[in-house]
Amino acid sequence: MTNLSFLCISTYFKGEAFMRACKELGNTVYLLTVEKLADKPWPYECIDEVFYLPNENNDSENHDKMLAGLAHAMRSRRIDRVVALDDFDVEKGALVRETFRIPGMGQTTARFFRDKLAMRMRAASEGIRVPGFSPLFHDETITHFLQTNEGPWLIKPRSEASTTGIRRVDSLDEAWEVIHGLGENRQNYLIEQFKPGKVYHVDSLSVNGHAVFTRASQYLATPMEVAHGGGVFRTGILPFDAPDTTALRHMNDAVMRAFGMRHSASHAEFIKGDHDGEFYFLETASRVGGAHIAELVEASSGINLWAEWAKLEHAVALGKPYHLPEEKHNYAGLIVSLARQQWPDLTVFAEDEICWRINKEYHVGLIVQSDNRERVLNLLDDYMHRIYAEFHASAPVPDKPTS
Repeated sequence: MTNLSFLCISTYFKGEAFMRACKELGNTVYLLTVEKLADKPWPYECIDEVFYLPNENNDSENHDKMLAGLAHAMRSRRIDRVVALDDFDVEKGALVRETFRIPGMGQTTARFFRDKLAMRMRAASEGIRVPGFSPLFHDETITHFLQTNEGPWLIKPRSEASTTGIRRVDSLDEAWEVIHGLGENRQNYLIEQFKPGKVYHVDSLSVNGHAVFTRASQYLATPMEVAHGGGVFRTGILPFDAPDTTALRHMNDAVMRAFGMRHSASHAEFIKGDHDGEFYFLETASRVGGAHIAELVEASSGINLWAEWAKLEHAVALGKPYHLPEEKHNYAGLIVSLARQQWPDLTVFAEDEICWRINKEYHVGLIVQSDNRERVLNLLDDYMHRIYAEFHASAPVPDKPTS
């Protein structure tokens, strides 16, 4: 059997290249999304059928409706593989696989790629450095953590994406005020030390538990800074032969082994502490990085993470070897900001190094590519000042994620 049926789950508009590549391989492609995304420009020419959920909630009632609907659909349709294209769909994908006994990541492993507390506990147990942390279950344990770990601290939701819902606290009293304010929901949060440092991301493709492709980059303005400070998001590829790049690749490999990653794209984040110069694991996800990081990686490597993820899932399902295309080694940098204009005029950025421009209302964004990393960094710095002066707008970080 060379024709497979893939169920792609996405409650956020993304993954078009995955579905196109999946269809080009001769597969049947089903999309499970939410009703409010019905009018998005999905690649319908590559999708055989779309199933809709009434909303994107991960509550048990919504899950029951999803399973009932899929059970009915599967009476006349075969589903061979399930792929969750967004963070918020990882639980759904795992639940579907477990319920219908479809191969792939199950619910226990999926927790390591969604639950920040599970991530930290598993990483720490495997000897991977993580910032000091504590669950918010037991009052005495929390107080002991606050008394023995220097502040400030971050109180984080265990299963939100990006910086949504994160609160910084600077004293024991302030920490307890926030914790008490969480009420009956506090078990869904954790607290950890906040140490200043440089933040990095590693974007990978793994097959049979081994990373066959990796790109390491440094956030020049971290998602936390952008979300909470209204800054301009910037990130750039690290030097390919730098010690930090090697260290990040090794640490990322250790995380994937510890978490039981087998076959998927992944996006992991690490911090290099200013206080000791060591790398610490922050979080990971079993999907392609958001915020146009996939386009950054492609500008650097020539590898489209979405399309290659589809190809490796197809190969694994058929028991065939996956072959990564020859990769390039260009330097690239990404800059994105909210804009006060509905459709900013990006033609004012005219440098030859520009290889991608965002096409989104109230956004300004560019990717530059060069064989000279200093040129990339200088351009990003120049564009940052120009964007602040001519385009930049900011919005408060949401308490809950938006689609």
